[in-house]
Amino acid sequence: MTDESKGMWLGLVGVAIFSLTLPFTRMAVAELNPVFVAFGRAVVAALCSMPLLWKLKAAWPRGAQWKSLALTALGVVVGFPLFSSVAMRYVPASHGAIVLGILPLATAMFAALRFGERPSTGFWIAAVAGSGIVVAFALSQGDGGLQMADLALLAAVVAAAMGYAEGGRLSQTMGGQQVIAWALLLSLPVLLPITAWLGWRYGISASPKAWLGFAYVSLFSMFIGFFFWYKGLALGGIARVGQVQLLQPFMTLLGAALLLGEALVGRNMLFALAVLVVVGFGRKMAVRRQPA
Repeated sequence: MTDESKGMWLGLVGVAIFSLTLPFTRMAVAELNPVFVAFGRAVVAALCSMPLLWKLKAAWPRGAQWKSLALTALGVVVGFPLFSSVAMRYVPASHGAIVLGILPLATAMFAALRFGERPSTGFWIAAVAGSGIVVAFALSQGDGGLQMADLALLAAVVAAAMGYAEGGRLSQTMGGQQVIAWALLLSLPVLLPITAWLGWRYGISASPKAWLGFAYVSLFSMFIGFFFWYKGLALGGIARVGQVQLLQPFMTLLGAALLLGEALVGRNMLFALAVLVVVGFGRKMAVRRQPA
């Protein structure tokens, strides 16, 4: 199996894990403060990262790696959890799944602008077509207007795209496990006191269901999922493996139906099939990298 194929499969596992983030987040924020959930999940994951780095005998980051880790942390440790948690307080997970459908295109754009990855024309056609399908789905489900939660979700898209692109690139030299672990530890001194204050201010009394949601987003969404995702991006290329994210909205729709009882209608499968076709086409498109 080629590195590209391995990257695609690892990326798919990561996407499958991430696809349940919104349903489990909605479980948690139904009873817990959304900012506490957003920052608390990072604190838990950061505590898990300490023994991991010790076991790996990881060297301290150096030079420009600190800047990349800071941007990664800003995107996926702080930005995406914060904006998505706030949004999940007000809209269903199925709604959020559709808005986040533009994330693959945003990730590819960040990679192109930040690192000189130059996807072929065919790739961009596939990316735009796939995102267009997702937007069409959103329009068919929505009421034609944007809510404040939609703006929060769009901000989450920008944050995640930056973190995915930056972390994926850094994984080529540092390794996916170390990237997310160091990004979490870098954030811990800031997020730990904020989380403790939020827990004291708003309370942490909640049902087992809410804490199950918190546990999932802490251990899987914020930690384990990135092992697969960043490794996949490093092997297969940020722009191309990022296309696998086009499947995420439909996986999230299924997860929301199973976990939260949100409606799942038959025509969703038609949109999912269309996205699969586009992803298959995009995977075959060569990614040209700008010479260093």
